[in-house]
Amino acid sequence: MRGRPAIFEDTDIIKKAQKVFWEKGYSATSLSDLQKATGAGAGSFYNTFKGGKKEVFQKAIAERRQAFNAFKMELNNSETPLALIKDFFRSIALADENEHLRGCIIANTVVEMTFIDEKLEGDAVKILKEVEEMFTKAITNEQKKGKLKTTMAPEILGRYLITFWCGLNTLRRMYPNKAILKTQIEMQLAVIS
Repeated sequence: MRGRPAIFEDTDIIKKAQKVFWEKGYSATSLSDLQKATGAGAGSFYNTFKGGKKEVFQKAIAERRQAFNAFKMELNNSETPLALIKDFFRSIALADENEHLRGCIIANTVVEMTFIDEKLEGDAVKILKEVEEMFTKAITNEQKKGKLKTTMAPEILGRYLITFWCGLNTLRRMYPNKAILKTQIEMQLAVIS
């Protein structure tokens, strides 16, 4: 007779766990929350994720890195990368209120893990720096082609977009209103016109 089936370490399980972390944060998420969200019993959860909650969280963060990497590939292949970056920010205004309230799991992690877990904070910071580098590279290329009016250094503009991103994730919690967010986003994007 076979024992109970183990859960599998797949994207679906990580995405289910990620949703809980995204809504509650790392510290407030219990193993019970993760088991309930993933449908895993304690034994199969620990057999699959020997590092427990921290391992699942690291995999959830790594999944977001994959999403940013997919966007990076899209940017690299785009004839109009600045339009793509602007559309990325504009799409935030169109999200539903629940998504606004969740914000960005990576930015949330940087804030939550400062002074709590240097490794988790460092992983999140590294992802944001990779996104900054992605923005900087796109801006550099567009400046070289003469498609960007501003002569401000690409590194400053790349960092500006990360500052904008992190600030926007607070603003969208304060004003989960599409019209307000759209106006604020357009004003901020004028910098890379």
